[in-house]
Amino acid sequence: MPYITDRIVHDADAHILETADWLAQFAPASLKDRLMGSDGSPSVATTAAELDSVLARQNDAEYRSHDEEEIMLRKNWAATGALYKKDRPRALDLIGVRSQLVFNTFMNGYLAAIEKKSTDLDLIYGMAATHNRAMFDFCSVDRRLLSTAYIPLADFDRSIAMTREAIRDGFDSLLVPSQCPRTHSPSHTGLFPVWAIAEEAGIPVVFHVGGGGQLLDPNYFKNGLPVPKDFHGGAENFRSVDYIAIPTPVMQTLATLIIDGILERHPTLMFGVIEQGASWIPSWMRYLDSAREAFVRSEERLQKLSLKPSEYVRRQIRATPYPAEDVSWIAREAGPEVPLFSSDYPHVEGGRNPLKRFESTLTDQDDALREQFYRSNFESLMGKRAIALAA
Repeated sequence: MPYITDRIVHDADAHILETADWLAQFAPASLKDRLMGSDGSPSVATTAAELDSVLARQNDAEYRSHDEEEIMLRKNWAATGALYKKDRPRALDLIGVRSQLVFNTFMNGYLAAIEKKSTDLDLIYGMAATHNRAMFDFCSVDRRLLSTAYIPLADFDRSIAMTREAIRDGFDSLLVPSQCPRTHSPSHTGLFPVWAIAEEAGIPVVFHVGGGGQLLDPNYFKNGLPVPKDFHGGAENFRSVDYIAIPTPVMQTLATLIIDGILERHPTLMFGVIEQGASWIPSWMRYLDSAREAFVRSEERLQKLSLKPSEYVRRQIRATPYPAEDVSWIAREAGPEVPLFSSDYPHVEGGRNPLKRFESTLTDQDDALREQFYRSNFESLMGKRAIALAA
């Protein structure tokens, strides 16, 4: 029996766990030795021997015979369909979702770092193209897997060309960095065609954790105490202090896009904020409105906005709460149009029972909100493809 049985659910955040060797199949020869660091390691927490051992189980009949009862218990490399695309349709069947929006695990931070630090456009866009070929190939195995194409914003002409290529190839969303590009704003006029192309194609622009570069000054952890362990039992991922910083880059980027009129200019272009929490959104909406109130007399760009900034958020932005957040409170304070269900499959951060944790914050009076949270908000973000999959 699937994990989810009693409703139509879309999963707004799921992952492939990519290895450097796997990605190298899709990279030009000049870039193969530059994938995810000089040692090619997919994760500092996983040695090559450990990874080989875990992945070998995916071909073990005894191990696979327990797929159904362990579908939400196995995490990271041990999960069904974490790396091997042939196994992902079975994972979808056993989870019971109508679709999954699929992201990388390790490339996002790497792509953000090279875009911020490097002036080598061939490297920046070549790595993004490698990511895109790999992701499209993985998702091609099942129409329920919705693909993400990474679009750097470093160079106007190349970003426009890559956006057109992603639309032509049939990607379902455009993944852009949450951080400000190295030499200009994400709202720069040179990027106007990127937003226009996405809007015309009816696909969303999405932001994902990791795309904001280094989120926190490491000196915050130099407090004279041992470094706390994270979800994985190590110190390589994120902990409570990192957690607070996660939404900061996307807050600033989206605020800039709203204030500079991108959402005004493209009223049907949708934006997704994925794995960056949502409890910050209500106060951020009020802060945006107060910024407009404070500066509208002196800033022509604010005078040109036909809506309050918070109204653009409700109309065009959707976000995934973490399982520890209160969905009902977020919906009440930000708007029921905003929150999206996500499992973070197969990452350990998503938990073993995300449905139960989210349901614990929903009351008996929240049936309409449930429909929005699990289904219709995602369909408003993703458009026709998601709607068709739910039919």
